[in-house]
Amino acid sequence: MDPCPFVRLIVESLALNLPSSAAATCYAKLKLHKFPSQTLPLPISAAADPPPSSSSSSTFHLDPDALRLFSKKPLTTLKISVFAGRAPRSCGVATGKLFGTLKLCVNLTNSRSRSCIYHSGWMKLGGVEEGEPAARLHLVVRSEPDPRFVFQFGGEPECSPVVFQIQENIRQPVFSCKFSADRSHRSRCVPSDLNKQQRGWGRTFCGGRERKGWMITVYDLSGSAVAAASMVTPFVPSPGSDRVCRSNPGAWLVLRPSGVSISSWKPWGRLEAWRESGGSLGYKLELMTKSGLATGIPIAQGSLSVRKGGSFCIDSLRKEANVGCFVMGSSVEGEGKTSKPVVQVSVQHVACAALFVALAAAVDLSMDACRLFSRKLRKEFTHDHQELM
Repeated sequence: MDPCPFVRLIVESLALNLPSSAAATCYAKLKLHKFPSQTLPLPISAAADPPPSSSSSSTFHLDPDALRLFSKKPLTTLKISVFAGRAPRSCGVATGKLFGTLKLCVNLTNSRSRSCIYHSGWMKLGGVEEGEPAARLHLVVRSEPDPRFVFQFGGEPECSPVVFQIQENIRQPVFSCKFSADRSHRSRCVPSDLNKQQRGWGRTFCGGRERKGWMITVYDLSGSAVAAASMVTPFVPSPGSDRVCRSNPGAWLVLRPSGVSISSWKPWGRLEAWRESGGSLGYKLELMTKSGLATGIPIAQGSLSVRKGGSFCIDSLRKEANVGCFVMGSSVEGEGKTSKPVVQVSVQHVACAALFVALAAAVDLSMDACRLFSRKLRKEFTHDHQELM
C-alpha cells in the first residue's frame, strides 16, 4: 500500500527586532488551530540582518485527519504571541508579559502535494502601545509534504499481536509479534560477547524484586524473524522505594538480523527507561556503532506521562538547518489503558520498519516494566502464565 499523506508546517528563522528601550529577553508562543501550542525562545536580531535558518524554529505535524479538516476550510490562522521574559519550562504555558501579537493566514490546500512558502521576512508586531517604537518579528513559514507509512498493533504487545499497515480504512497484516517473559533467560538473540558486556550496565537487585527476561520478536509474513527487542538489563526498584530510578534504569536492546542464525543478530539500538518521581516515564535511545555498546549515539530522549501516555518520536536534524526531520513515532498509552501502538515511519526510513515496530513495543512495554512495584502486572507478564498457553 502507498504511504499516508502527512505535512510538516515549519516556522523557522524566528528572531525579534526590538526598540532599544524594550526588554532584551523574549520568547514566542505559537498556536495553530487545535494543535497544542509551542513555546520557544526568541533571539534578538538587527533589522538589517535577517537571521540564519538555524535560529529558533518549530514544526507542526499535520496527519491525514488534520489535512481532511483543513481541506474543508483551507485558510487557517497561525498566531504568534511574543512575551517579555524567559521561555517557561512547561511548553505552551505563557508566564511573561505580552509584548505583541501577529496573525498569519496559511492556505494548506496544496500542501500535501508540493512544498509551499507562506511568508519569509519581517512583520510588524501588533499590540505595541501607542507612541512606542515598532517591534518587528522575522520568520519563515513553509510546509513540506511528509508522507509516512502507518502501522498499528492489533492488540497489546504483551499479547503477541499481528501488526497491520493502515491506509484510511484499509488494514493489511504485515508483521506478527511473539512476546515471551522468561525470567531465567538471557536473550537468545544477544551474542555471548554482548551478554558479558551487559553485566556492567548497572545491574542492582533489590530484595529479589525484578522484572527481567522480557522479549518481543517481530516476524514477516513468511514467518522469518526480522527484528527483536530484548530486555538486557532488568527493571528493579531502587533501595528503599518501589520505583525504577534514573540512576539505575532498565534497558532493552533492539536487534537486527545479520545472518542465518538467530544468535548472530546485531544490536541496532539501546533503550533505557525509568520512572521519574513526578509521575512520568523517562527514556533515552542510543544508536549502536561499530565500536560497541559503550559508544552509542543518543538519538532520542524525553519523558511520557504515566497517566496520559504520549508520543515517542525520533527526529534527525538536517545539517543545513536546525529543523527536525521526522524519522519515526509511536503512540504510548498511560498505565491501565488498553494499548495498541500506532507506529509512523517516514518513507525514507521504511526499510527499518520492523526495527521501529520492535522499538515501539519496547517503549510501550517499558510503561509496564516501570510500573510501581507495589502494583501487580497483568498475567501475560508472568512466565507461569505463558507455560500454560
